[in-house]
Amino acid sequence: MTPDRRPVPWFPGTGLGTGAALPLICFPHAGGTPSLFRDWQASLGDGVRVVPVLLPGRGARLGETPYATMAALVTAVVDALLDRGLTDGGYALFGHSMGALVAYETGCGLRRRGLAEPRHLYVAASRAPQLPAGRRDHLLDERQLWDSLRELGGIDGGSAVADGYWERRLPALRADLAACENYRSAPRDPLRCPVTAFSAEGDPVAPPDAVAAWRDVTSGPFRSRHLPGGHFFLTGPSRGRALHEIRAGLAPTGRPPVLTAQRNGSWT
Repeated sequence: MTPDRRPVPWFPGTGLGTGAALPLICFPHAGGTPSLFRDWQASLGDGVRVVPVLLPGRGARLGETPYATMAALVTAVVDALLDRGLTDGGYALFGHSMGALVAYETGCGLRRRGLAEPRHLYVAASRAPQLPAGRRDHLLDERQLWDSLRELGGIDGGSAVADGYWERRLPALRADLAACENYRSAPRDPLRCPVTAFSAEGDPVAPPDAVAAWRDVTSGPFRSRHLPGGHFFLTGPSRGRALHEIRAGLAPTGRPPVLTAQRNGSWT
């Protein structure tokens, strides 16, 4: 039997929603996987189709080389979205931390290719793209990088699970950090779509004023929401509040859609 050599999909575990569901394309933080969005489909309802993005260098794509520049990463993401036809009938974008920059650049990249802008852009725990990164974590040695991530709440130290996670994710994490910390936003016309930006208390990566500066990327409506929970607030109690905000913003009638359970495939 000939082995199956088809490429691993960029969009695994995608919830089905309804036939007219709006794709919400979701990008995780540096080193992250689609597991961040595991339960989102059930929370957002049938009107939204949660489309998590699996980047190279992690999960089922662990053997692939991760992208270390934003331009190359975004070009590949846009190509994959167009290949799957995920933006044909309208779409929305969400990104957490590094994922927020990828989401923004993806929306701009799709517009540059003649497609419509996203229905809504949601960004979380990220400085606005026109601001300098402020950190150079991709240059830290392994111990310093471990300590930095642990201080942010991104990993629990002292366990075999944490150690294994670290060994598998370190190359992707370092490449992701290089991509976003070396990123510089190109001058361009602002988007026209609504933008909602989430900041969190005690987040040294993206303080509230740096998150509020996302207002400059759009000439459309802008909303800023400040939540408890630190940089990784989406893994804690504030996740529900953020999902409520997203659900309300994407509901076609302005009312939250009916929620139904969704069965997902692999989320790694």
